[in-house]
Amino acid sequence: MTDTDVAPAVPAGPPKAPSRTRRRAWTVTVLLVALMMINFADKSVLGLAAKEIRQDLGLSASAFGLASSAFFLLFSISGAAVGLLADRIRPKWLLLAMAVLWSVSQAPLAVGGGLAVLITSRVLLGAAEGPAFPVAQQATLSWFPNHRRNLPGALIVLGITLGVLVAAPVLTWVIQHHGWRSAVAAVALAGVVWALVWIPFGGEGPYASASDTTATPTGSGDGRGEGAVAESGPGSARHRTPYRRILSTPTWIGATAAYFGTYWVIAFALVWLPSYLQDALGYTSAGSTRVLMLVWGLGGVVVLGQAGLTGWLLRRGTASRWARGGVGGVLLLIGAAACLSLPLAPAGATTAVLLVAGFGLAGAMSSVAVTTVTELAPADRRGGALGIMNAVVTTAGLIAPTLIGHLVDTHGADGYQYAVLITGVVLLLSAAAALTLIDPDRDARRLSA
Repeated sequence: MTDTDVAPAVPAGPPKAPSRTRRRAWTVTVLLVALMMINFADKSVLGLAAKEIRQDLGLSASAFGLASSAFFLLFSISGAAVGLLADRIRPKWLLLAMAVLWSVSQAPLAVGGGLAVLITSRVLLGAAEGPAFPVAQQATLSWFPNHRRNLPGALIVLGITLGVLVAAPVLTWVIQHHGWRSAVAAVALAGVVWALVWIPFGGEGPYASASDTTATPTGSGDGRGEGAVAESGPGSARHRTPYRRILSTPTWIGATAAYFGTYWVIAFALVWLPSYLQDALGYTSAGSTRVLMLVWGLGGVVVLGQAGLTGWLLRRGTASRWARGGVGGVLLLIGAAACLSLPLAPAGATTAVLLVAGFGLAGAMSSVAVTTVTELAPADRRGGALGIMNAVVTTAGLIAPTLIGHLVDTHGADGYQYAVLITGVVLLLSAAAALTLIDPDRDARRLSA
């Protein structure tokens, strides 16, 4: 038999990922969910211990807001810088370095010190944690093809919710029985434990360096995950798309503007929502903790629900413009309406429902923005595109706590009502950006042209 007698092989389509790869993918995802839980437990300490810290250190609302905003001083810059590095250095080692650094940065505050130590510790912690979310998303999504990314991406966002849900009762108990510095020490220790587990089990997956439109697992190891992928299209070495082209697309701008509204709500909730509930709405410490858990619990349900709905729409052929931008934009719009109605509502159950809805529905845009930009950006530009988006978005964390602290010092308890109205306007503008600008299919075609 000659070579000409042999029938050519017919491609059978992309092979299914081996079970070992699937197990590794979900192991990495679970570890990164745990990372985000610790990340947001770190962030929530100041809000949960606001009264104790202000009394212990003798701080006004403005000074406390400034100390809280200090966390975001280098947060955005490091998020962009490390995001760019994530296109050149394996995310596994970047995440390990971050976890170690943010634990070390909290050690001096756990031991002692006043306002200067508090601000210095928060600045260093922000610099270490700034890139965590985009790099964690990049590492997680590298294990899944585009149409399978909604659930793992949403789970990373869910880690934010779970971190606060676990932190709220646990850290509140630690603060009340052992002091707020013990709570800082506890979250720092959790970061060290995570780093030790991540070393043997962390890593990147087979979709780490492939274009979404051309990625096909080959099953051979490449040192970065459990298998390599075919690489071509806009993410290949033959055509490196400039970052400026990605950042100037309506989709990137719309996703970033929409996500800004979400982060504004997160910053408000982490730093000032416990005080708002107690000082303006009259809740006890235990009552405010329950409302906080409802807010973050609804956020978790909405994130998972959005992931399921978006995935279902994409599998039915719905364009990402509606499956991602439309779903995220509508949730922001409802949240905006709730926040704008909240100051006018009678005290009681109505106020609680509007507050939970206004603050709980906005969180889904975190997952939507990340999966949208991941779909848009070529493979070799995803880390930078996500990191720069995160840098812009997290400026909300620098602005919101300081502004709200100033409003409270100037207007007393009424300052919180003004803060809620401003939040409603921010969410309204974010919803408009999501609904009118996001269209990754269109903009990805333009980038690859």
